[in-house]
Amino acid sequence: MTSLVLRQVRVEYGGCAVVSSVDESLAAGEWLCLIGPNGAGKSSLLRAVAGLVEYSGEIAFDGVALDALSARELARKVAFVPQNPLLPDDMSVSEYVMLGRNPYISTFGRESVRDRGVVTALVEELSLSVYARRPLGTLSGGERQRVVIARALAQEAPVLLLDEPTSALDLGHQQHALELVDQLRRRRNLVVVSAMHDLTLAGLYSDRLLLLHQGVGVARGRAQDVLRSETLDEFYGVSARVIHEGDGTVVVVPQRSHGES
Repeated sequence: MTSLVLRQVRVEYGGCAVVSSVDESLAAGEWLCLIGPNGAGKSSLLRAVAGLVEYSGEIAFDGVALDALSARELARKVAFVPQNPLLPDDMSVSEYVMLGRNPYISTFGRESVRDRGVVTALVEELSLSVYARRPLGTLSGGERQRVVIARALAQEAPVLLLDEPTSALDLGHQQHALELVDQLRRRRNLVVVSAMHDLTLAGLYSDRLLLLHQGVGVARGRAQDVLRSETLDEFYGVSARVIHEGDGTVVVVPQRSHGES
């Protein structure tokens, strides 16, 4: 079981802050979703937690600072699904998913029976079995995105970071992928931090939301508290109808602007 703590996290590019003073604390099994308009700092914050960009402040896993971990130790703690991953066209699906097992395989070692079992199970769970031997270059965008999610899950890391994990998926595969992440985080007590543009899906699957605007957390809490018409108007500049269902589901419906004729 792993907790994730962020204290006064700040990320700068060229002296300009893109993330400022973010504080969050997540226990094992919790799912936090980062929302906000383009350029709000969502991806930069995820990349900081993944150890991919420099930051100031504190990021810690079970009280151990991120910068105290070796690359292999960090890979056993954190799995990251980037928004635009690089996939070698000539690598097969199974070979690519097996890369997620690298933190457990020695430099000159070979994958174990367990490694192969983990990969096979994930390929089946994500409906990729029929593509297992196919080169990545022959897959559609949605199929490739599912492969990237499978590779991240193969790391069996207690912290899973997802940057727009469903952007290339159709509606059915969006639900399938998010349901799988939800089941695994409950079964394995994963900490999940995702960035998502679809506000309805963000509120449906996460425990709570953090709304970022110009790198600053401006609203946080349950979907019912964060997803409000006036909040979306202020920080997204959009007119939207927010429907609160009886079961707690929050549906965000954009409204057309009717200009004068």
